[in-house]
Amino acid sequence: MRAVVTGAAGFIGSHLCERLLRDGSDVVGIDSFTDYYDRSLKEENLLAARSHPDFELREDDLLTTDLHRLLEGVDVVYHLAAQPGVRGSWGQQFDVYVRNNVLATQRLLESMLGRSNVIRFVYSSSSSVYGAATTLPTGEDAPTKPMSPYGVSKLAGEHLVSLYGVNRGLPVAIVRYFTVYGPRQRPDMAFTRFIRAALSGEEAELLGDGEQSRDLTFVEDAVDATVRAAEAAQGAVFNVGGGTRATINEAIAIIEESTGKPISIRRRDVAAGDVPHTWADTTRARTELGWLPSTELKDGLAKQIEWLKRLLGAES
Repeated sequence: MRAVVTGAAGFIGSHLCERLLRDGSDVVGIDSFTDYYDRSLKEENLLAARSHPDFELREDDLLTTDLHRLLEGVDVVYHLAAQPGVRGSWGQQFDVYVRNNVLATQRLLESMLGRSNVIRFVYSSSSSVYGAATTLPTGEDAPTKPMSPYGVSKLAGEHLVSLYGVNRGLPVAIVRYFTVYGPRQRPDMAFTRFIRAALSGEEAELLGDGEQSRDLTFVEDAVDATVRAAEAAQGAVFNVGGGTRATINEAIAIIEESTGKPISIRRRDVAAGDVPHTWADTTRARTELGWLPSTELKDGLAKQIEWLKRLLGAES
């Protein structure tokens, strides 16, 4: 099996590369190393994969690289590359989201046409496509009403994937991640910021009163669902939620207990585009993929804390 992973140096992408390598696949990772956060962190993410003889990294941009060459002999494409972040997608930055989340996806899909060797194109989407869902838990057939430009860009990508599946016969599947956490989580994401604050004694910013709740998914569970989606029915869409729903305040309390240190919190208003609650109905993934998340929140956060301790130790 030969797989391409776009966004290979990212949080989820690097874990996916390692999982595929453990499963015996040859993996081609592609990443443009955008400046959304420090490149050194992405290089750190790839250390294990780059030490494997069956891994090849290509540093390139999906909008300019030779995709026909990239896809030669490939069986599965996992498309995780994207410009992340709800808050950064407002204003003049939106053109970056259109470029990296919409145009790059369309170009990749177009390059797959006529390739009978590809057995599945798996697109990573986000619970952001639902917006402030009126039904909790939220199933895949719920209305998609994004509340942020980021969510709009991910939903546009979904529509492209579905169109190429229905009208051009590409073998596609979509996974919608609900708040993924764990080792290598981006530095701008909440749990990394809270853990760093606990370990360093710095102040952490909390948007809102902390009573907003999230369906929290450990990264290895999210990766497992993504791998299984490569064998899903044509055009299938799956929620990927961790089965642990907690408020931000509850998560902060677990981090404080696990580190043995209080977190100094600076509260600010809720940001535009942030939704009050998310909760995934994962019946379809359980039924059709045989997928079950296996990591409890306290255990997953303990792993993220240990990772960040090692990272901070290396920085000091």
